[in-house]
Amino acid sequence: MNEKRTAPRHRVLKHGTLTFDGGGGMECTVRNISSGGAQLDVANPLGLPQSFVLFVETDRLMRRCRPVWCSQSQIGVAFH
Repeated sequence: MNEKRTAPRHRVLKHGTLTFDGGGGMECTVRNISSGGAQLDVANPLGLPQSFVLFVETDRLMRRCRPVWCSQSQIGVAFH
């Protein structure tokens, strides 16, 4: 399989929160992360907005992102 990412991702297991414009949000688990994006475990990816903020409190990381792929319980996001 050809790797299409511009930056290598690092495996992690961290708690995160997705927050949406206009209120609301959901908990997630960050599975891997790079300077350009991340893979997240979520309860249900259906209905996610086109843009949201990922917050990882342990790293003091706050990044605006957009979903680029999703499966039953995971999403891949690109940071912008």
